[in-house]
Amino acid sequence: MKKRLLVAMVGLVGVVLIAHDVPLALHLSQIERDRLTTAIERDAFTIGGKISPTLPLDDPERHSAIDAVLEEYSQTKSGIVVVVDSNGYLLSSTETSIALGTDYAGRPEIATALLGDPSSGTRLSNTLGGDLVYVAVPVLSGAEVLGAVRITFPKSVVDKSVRDQLQGLLLAAGVSIAMAIVVALLFARTVSKPLDNLRATTDILASGDLTATAKEEGPGETRQLARSFNVMAKRLGGLMDRQRSFAGDASHQLRTPLTALRLRLEQAGELVVSSPELAQIHIDEALNETDRLAHLTEQLLRLARAEGSVLESESIDVCEIVRDRAQEWQYLAGERDVEITVEAPDNLSIDANQLAVREIIDNYVDNALEVAPPKSQITLSVRALADVVEIVVSDSGRGMSQQQCDRAFDRFWRADVDSNRRTGSGLGLAIVAQLAQASGMQVELRQSPNGGVDAVLDIPKSQ
Repeated sequence: MKKRLLVAMVGLVGVVLIAHDVPLALHLSQIERDRLTTAIERDAFTIGGKISPTLPLDDPERHSAIDAVLEEYSQTKSGIVVVVDSNGYLLSSTETSIALGTDYAGRPEIATALLGDPSSGTRLSNTLGGDLVYVAVPVLSGAEVLGAVRITFPKSVVDKSVRDQLQGLLLAAGVSIAMAIVVALLFARTVSKPLDNLRATTDILASGDLTATAKEEGPGETRQLARSFNVMAKRLGGLMDRQRSFAGDASHQLRTPLTALRLRLEQAGELVVSSPELAQIHIDEALNETDRLAHLTEQLLRLARAEGSVLESESIDVCEIVRDRAQEWQYLAGERDVEITVEAPDNLSIDANQLAVREIIDNYVDNALEVAPPKSQITLSVRALADVVEIVVSDSGRGMSQQQCDRAFDRFWRADVDSNRRTGSGLGLAIVAQLAQASGMQVELRQSPNGGVDAVLDIPKSQ
């Protein structure tokens, strides 16, 4: 990953530099060439202005004056200066190998200058055997052309001057690349180190150590990733612990009815010939144990499905649901001479999972019917509090201690007075707790002022 980040960042900087600096370099090269040409042209006009008064003079005074001007120029500049008269014949030059009187009228730039127009450019020089840069300007006296001045440089000299000017740009590009490499290395290290640590922690978690946690370090995104990983690891560890606990509790609870079922069938088998009536009794008890086992298995499956799940919320009318559940349980309550009443407003909408609310109310009512004495009353009430909507199922049974209320939602727990009950699995309220957790709701049992138990469901208003 470090290499990929390094190549990506340096490559990006390189592309930007190419896209920016190549056109800039071409532009600067042209500007520098134009500047040099302008400077040479300025020097040529300066020489022409200095020698203009001397051209009408006779030799040798004219030659000595022109030579003095050219000598002054050659002390500071390296260009070759040629001065010709109005006919194109050489009067003086900084190149001593050129004979005086040489005819330059055939040179295009000299011919243009003698016509009164300055000219500049690049051309092949047969004398030099290479390209040269030239500037030729007329020497004027008023409107009269007295001669011409030409200054030439080998093109390589001009090219070197251009390259010297571009060295700063190349140096800046090199510094930019070096800085990009340093920044890329630091960035790659900053990004990859937390990811490497997270990968190592993932390997530890995959090996079975569910207590492994990742360090929350690096950029914000990697810190958030580590935070999410830790939440996942913690939840996974909790799920595994609950699954192990669930498997242990389930095996323990299933062992009892299976053992009882086996004993009943063995006894029935021994008595089926000698005492068919007793054998039938044992068979009936075995069927009861089978029903109990089936009920326990169903409860275990429901608890397993609720374990660790997250249920979606929807807008529901809790008052309508409470009235509906009260009506469903009214027939069974009537058989036990118990009255179910509802205390709720006409309607109250809130976001919650409808199936979870129904299941929790059903469990509360079922438990209340188990303990409610004849001619008593079970009340389902709905109240809108500041932060929650509270649903309470109140009974007039024997009640529970605070310690019993606190433990009632544990798996397979039953009150001491219920230890001989054959129908309860000890899982109903455990399922209620799981459904509430999966739906973002709160459940609890409270001692009722009427002596029974208040089974409470709180639904947050800000779900």
